[in-house]
Amino acid sequence: MSVRTLPLLFLNLGGEMLYILDQRLRAQNIPGDKARKVLNDIISTMFNRKFMEELFKPQELYSKKALRTVYDRLAHASIMRLNQASMDKLYDLMTMAFKYQVLLCPRPKDVLLVTFNHLDAIKGFIQDSPAIQHQVEETFRQLTEVYGGLPAGEFQLIRQTLLIFFQDLHIRVSIFLKDKVQNSNGRFVLPVSGPVPWGTEVPGLIRMFNDKGKEVKKVEFKHGGHYVTAPKEGSFELYGDRVLKLGTNMYSMNRPVETHMSGASKSLASRTQESIAPNPLAKEELNFLARLMGGMEIKKPSGPEPGFRLNLFTTDEEEEYAALTRPEELSYEVINIQATQDQQRNEELARIMGEFEVTDQPRQSASKGDDLLAMMDEL
Repeated sequence: MSVRTLPLLFLNLGGEMLYILDQRLRAQNIPGDKARKVLNDIISTMFNRKFMEELFKPQELYSKKALRTVYDRLAHASIMRLNQASMDKLYDLMTMAFKYQVLLCPRPKDVLLVTFNHLDAIKGFIQDSPAIQHQVEETFRQLTEVYGGLPAGEFQLIRQTLLIFFQDLHIRVSIFLKDKVQNSNGRFVLPVSGPVPWGTEVPGLIRMFNDKGKEVKKVEFKHGGHYVTAPKEGSFELYGDRVLKLGTNMYSMNRPVETHMSGASKSLASRTQESIAPNPLAKEELNFLARLMGGMEIKKPSGPEPGFRLNLFTTDEEEEYAALTRPEELSYEVINIQATQDQQRNEELARIMGEFEVTDQPRQSASKGDDLLAMMDEL
């Protein structure tokens, strides 16, 4: 397991979340100024400097439930609200989209290009906000600094860590089914055509060498695909042609997207086990979430501007039906985190933190502590 995986997982899933929210804001005819405020608030929170500092620290991946809690908090960082069924659907779409992108990456290193595609699109959402653009570009520089010099083997380990994280998720998504890149059992179809990875040759030729390294024979074979040589390598610079299209916005055209739970029995079993089995990392996950939540600056709606509810389904009836019919084991029990400034709660937190005997960890601020205690109250 790579300890450098979490930033790539978070940023790519966050990019997919913004694609989906942008599409639904347009589909529900939310006024442009409100839609921009929602995206600006979420992106500003997502790329908060302190939050990014915590995210980029080398660390193991945590459970799907722990990460889901972060995205639930992030999605509600503005005046927009999602109910449980819409949040479930949002997270399903995010995870299946990024799983598809990781599976189809020509080279393990190309997961970085997928991340840059997401960041490029995010910058497009905030063209009128130079301060937030600076936050995104600073994260880009962090990515280049941390991942730019990694060897191919480390990227392979990162890709393997991501695939292990996604391995039991087989949720069917209508947009993938219509494009024939996903089967009815929820598994993706790997293509046998298109460009080969940069720096490799089109398959179809076997070269044989003698013990002196001299080529002595060539044998051609039929590979059954339609491969071509990659035209050029994607750019890893701040501005440039990524070449790879994975990670770009597949919702740019207004297409309805549905998710289906049937055919996900393996996923059902794994999530049931996850909710029943005691988690040996429970304390670490609590502290992980407290650090991340502490780094998030959630902006409360100010002034008379009212909030609004966003529906990821076509109608309210569909949303209500999804909430009723979704198997209980497939629903994420999201921890509700609310920061308060209560002195008694702070004192109780200090006592609990002392019992944890956490070493080599910076002292938590009041807001971080409140987050952790509120989280414990919900468990």
